[in-house]
Amino acid sequence: MVQALERVRPDSSQPVIRDSVALLKHATAECPNLGDAWYYRSVLERKLGNTRLADYSLEKATQVGSEAMRQQLDPFKLAAPPSTVPLGPVRQKWALVVGIGQFKDRYINRNPLKYTKGDAKALANLLTNPKVGRFNPANVQVLTDSQATTRAIKEDLNWLAREAGPDDLVVIYISTHGTSREMDTRDVNYLVTYDTEIVSPSPQQDDQDQLHYQDRLYASALPMVDVANEVANRLSARRVAIILDTCFSGAAVAGDSQRTAPGLTYSSVSSATLNRMRQGTGRVILAASQGNQESLEDSVLAHGYFTYYLLQGLQQNQGMDSLAKIFPYVQEQVSSRARAHNHEQTPVLAVSDQGAQIVLGAVPAGTAAASP
Repeated sequence: MVQALERVRPDSSQPVIRDSVALLKHATAECPNLGDAWYYRSVLERKLGNTRLADYSLEKATQVGSEAMRQQLDPFKLAAPPSTVPLGPVRQKWALVVGIGQFKDRYINRNPLKYTKGDAKALANLLTNPKVGRFNPANVQVLTDSQATTRAIKEDLNWLAREAGPDDLVVIYISTHGTSREMDTRDVNYLVTYDTEIVSPSPQQDDQDQLHYQDRLYASALPMVDVANEVANRLSARRVAIILDTCFSGAAVAGDSQRTAPGLTYSSVSSATLNRMRQGTGRVILAASQGNQESLEDSVLAHGYFTYYLLQGLQQNQGMDSLAKIFPYVQEQVSSRARAHNHEQTPVLAVSDQGAQIVLGAVPAGTAAASP
């Protein structure tokens, strides 16, 4: 189902839609009670003009239940469609900030992240600083470690979709482990949440877990496409910044080298997912690294490289520079520090129409600017 949703866009051709329907048919055959797959089958079949098949799939979704149906999600409709109308003043600003360094699963926790929690808190503090970020503290939700379950993150993504209006600005920051596409049977990137499971809590189940870790991953982690669809199809705000300080590493969640599945390599979030997130008006995505690169941490900085230099960049000009203007500084500083330690890390920027104009420190309409 996730792989199908990665493919579908508002301008998808009929062959692409038919391929996605085939994937959804496979999903419902494997898991007949997967209501969202039935619902999306109905949406795609209707797009192809197959009314009878669409009605049948919708009936099945109604029988087994579907959250996507309840929310009336439509992958062909953008929440903030492309527009030539200039962006007006920012009305309100909202943020979800997630940093996970400790994990419930014992094998994921063999590779704890030292500074992700601190990175998240530092960014939240900067956003709520009245002289830099100028966010209302009540509009900034922070989830760290045990707070950052898959359910909690999805609930707060829904909170953003419910509260943020077209003239608002939204920031989504996530710092955690991620999984390579090769780690899933259907080539899907996942964000590793606090309660993501790779193995059973019982050590006696280790041998069996090695065979079925993909099932546990699917059931408990957060697919990147869920975040992408939230941004593309549900966030009506015409200014959305997605910041990912995440290393998509199979080794990071597989435990020690003897428990790493064959062929797992470091890989960045897929271009399909990035393209999905930047559809529409006013989207900007900053990712910490390119494909086959780690997102590095530094004990001297007491931060991840990417977040540290992002924080430095955001403080320039009291937060009033656009993310597009700040990015070259962040990219150069991160790359230089990584090379100095014999590593490669190159941050990535992706923007939609008018996304380059997003300024995190913008003063909300009706709010007096803080004095320097």
